[in-house]
Amino acid sequence: MAEPSRPQELPARLLTDPQMIEACRVRDFSRVFRLVKAHAGIYPSMIARRCDLTPSRVGEVMAARRQLVHMDVIERVADGLRIPGHMVGLARRPWETPAALTTTERQPPRREEPQQEAVPSALPGLDADSFLALTSRTRPSPSTLKALRASIEDYWRRDDQHGGEALRPAVVGQLRYVVELIKEDRHKPVQHELYAVAAELARLTGWTHFDARQYSQARTYFAEALQLAKQIDDRQFMANVLACMSLQATYQDKPGDALAYVTAAQDEARDAVGTTPRVLSMLSMREAFAHATLGNRNATHTAIFEAHQQFKRIRQGDPDPAWVTYFDEPKLIADTGIAHGRLGEAATAEPLVTDALRRESRSTNERGRAFHAFWLARIQLQQGKLDQACQTATEALERASAVASPRVTGHLKEFYNLLGPYRKEPVATAFEGRLRELLTV
Repeated sequence: MAEPSRPQELPARLLTDPQMIEACRVRDFSRVFRLVKAHAGIYPSMIARRCDLTPSRVGEVMAARRQLVHMDVIERVADGLRIPGHMVGLARRPWETPAALTTTERQPPRREEPQQEAVPSALPGLDADSFLALTSRTRPSPSTLKALRASIEDYWRRDDQHGGEALRPAVVGQLRYVVELIKEDRHKPVQHELYAVAAELARLTGWTHFDARQYSQARTYFAEALQLAKQIDDRQFMANVLACMSLQATYQDKPGDALAYVTAAQDEARDAVGTTPRVLSMLSMREAFAHATLGNRNATHTAIFEAHQQFKRIRQGDPDPAWVTYFDEPKLIADTGIAHGRLGEAATAEPLVTDALRRESRSTNERGRAFHAFWLARIQLQQGKLDQACQTATEALERASAVASPRVTGHLKEFYNLLGPYRKEPVATAFEGRLRELLTV
């Protein structure tokens, strides 16, 4: 079987060119792409294919209308164009070591020793636990289902406050428990409710992986949530899961996928019975994010307008699903500002995000506040307000330290990368010091 062809290597003279070295050091991919085109004959369409980017995105980067700051995208560019990791501030890439020089570490001879438990435990093993569950399981009562719902609400609350990493084992365990209950014959109303609970637990598990930037695992659980919701034809919840997948695609710099997912979500929501204005407003904002990431200004503004129009239709007593109640007025305002910020409309975005943060001052959602503070800092930096941006980013650091969220930490690293032209300024140096402190805790 023929081996897949390796991507074309960049010429050594280009990799040693001072202009290329400096462009890579500051991650100026506009210059990098232009140099690659001029000196390696790799044209924008090929750059797009090799780096898993859209051709329009490559064109915007080359025209300096958009920057690449997400770490997974920078890794794709380094791997696709064969730029050594150290040149763009990454670890050594796997392909940098020729196959002929790769060695396998020899394992020492294995000695048979009596197995000992590292930590004595009185808990049963997983197999024993499963068998005991088979003998003791009782028919779920309304109070059981109510307790499961209450636990999901508590998981979400703690996820907002502290991050989902520590919660995940409990959520996965409860998901497995509910899936086992589904396998038994039940009365239809009970079975329906169990599917709904399992779908929510699968989405929550996917969300904790997404927040940890473990995108492949997140996608697996989101797909499971979709299948469970489809079994009971819960189209509103399917729309909710698709909206999560759209947001993840935005983070992975796949705006075309993001738009496809959110469009499918809107179709599901419109076909569902009883979809509330709050759900439709949230989905319109996700659509605005996708359009903004694609750089579609008019489409972004149209989606923002639709989100606000739908929000105005919200009435007290609407049968909103529990999973959409987070989308309140401060969140609408913050997301509107972020969408404008993604388009580079910083002057419009700044007062919106500032107002949202003021309204969230008493919120216990530490991750949300840290996320919004990061965006405000980024928007301020777009306007050249260096001191103000660094002060806001430092406040985001303080909030980020209270929650275990690699997603928020990743945003702060991106902000630090945007400080490249100001790296020698005292305020930028101070922010870097605080960021290093956070990352070493």
